[in-house]
Amino acid sequence: MVFPALVLAASSLVLAETDWPQWRGPHRDGQVTGRPWPSSLQAPTLTQRWKVDLDPSYSGAIVVSNRVFSTETVDKKSERVRAWDRQTGKELWRREWDGAMSVPFFAKANGDWIRATPACDGEVLLVAGMRDVLVALDVQDGTVRWRKDFVAELKSSLPDFGFVSSPLISGDAVFVQAGGGVARLDRKSGEIRWRSLESKDGMMGSAFSSPVLAKLAGKSQLVVQTRAELVGLDPDSGSVLWRQPVEAFRGMNILTPTVLGNRIFASAYGGRTLAWDVRAEGPAFSVAPAWEFKAQGYMTSPVVVDGFAYLHLRNQRALCINLETGKEAWTTSESFGKYWSLVANQKRLLALDQKGDLLLLAANPERFEVVDRRKVSEEEAWAHLAVTEDGLYIRELRALVAWNWTASGATTASVGPGR
Repeated sequence: MVFPALVLAASSLVLAETDWPQWRGPHRDGQVTGRPWPSSLQAPTLTQRWKVDLDPSYSGAIVVSNRVFSTETVDKKSERVRAWDRQTGKELWRREWDGAMSVPFFAKANGDWIRATPACDGEVLLVAGMRDVLVALDVQDGTVRWRKDFVAELKSSLPDFGFVSSPLISGDAVFVQAGGGVARLDRKSGEIRWRSLESKDGMMGSAFSSPVLAKLAGKSQLVVQTRAELVGLDPDSGSVLWRQPVEAFRGMNILTPTVLGNRIFASAYGGRTLAWDVRAEGPAFSVAPAWEFKAQGYMTSPVVVDGFAYLHLRNQRALCINLETGKEAWTTSESFGKYWSLVANQKRLLALDQKGDLLLLAANPERFEVVDRRKVSEEEAWAHLAVTEDGLYIRELRALVAWNWTASGATTASVGPGR
């Protein structure tokens, strides 16, 4: 993702590369830069800064300048967004609207609450509500700038699982998988500029995956995963550049597309782990299979270090796989929770387990290497971990916790004020 220039309006926040402004971090790939991580997860290296109690949510917290933003579903009736002071945990503002819904029976065990992670460019905060609604809020005071109700405007079906896909901001464009397809909106007005991959099926039309921008075969593309296929779209027009079916049980294609060069990696529940190469053939594009592997992914989008993908699987074990050859480097004998959120920094990985365990791992293709581990939550932690230079932000099922994570004797990195 390319961030807009940091010459923003007076009411904006200064967006830094070390912030966590959206789903899976600065570039939507689970990668962070900045100082090397400490090698310990124990006190006094990892200590709680503040904690606030919340109603439940799947959405990960996002962090921009001096603010942290969170979502929650309240009393199974409404959705609430709150802004917090990054250093103190003081509530700065809140916004709420009617928006709850009930998901199908086979997903209900994990709750009916809000799922998509918001996105922020320093000026607006985009929040996806379960009933296929996208709301643009002013970062300073939570004022609603615009609201897009896809079901009401497009007469599309209410998605059975809600608005699950996390929005993507690029300059003045907003990309979403909503309204029974994929759409580009104007960031300032919320007007729809184009729609693509339209479906009238409320069950199969609601995407679980989230879009990414990538350069493939020499062209910038919006790469999306629907319930049935991977697709490359022209970000300017929405036209289909290429498409590749992906087999999965009940359309459970959940992972965010992973791009390495001209290769795309995916792993599906009820399917397989696969890679394809995108090629330019004159003005057209083609997709060719590179390799496939027997393992099945579930909900964890992988991180890639030095050409190896690290992934949590449907069988609750972890896999390291060579993206060039498709050869398994290792699979753990130990099983974990149902989900990991993964973040990488240089040759280290952080994995937040759904059971509330935090693991610090070496990005080692030779063997599964745990550097340290610690129980950080007695509740489940389904939301994605947020990692910044001043620490970690963990969205437990019913709380948001900010942690300082510093080397022995070091001080917490300063956070500049918004303007």
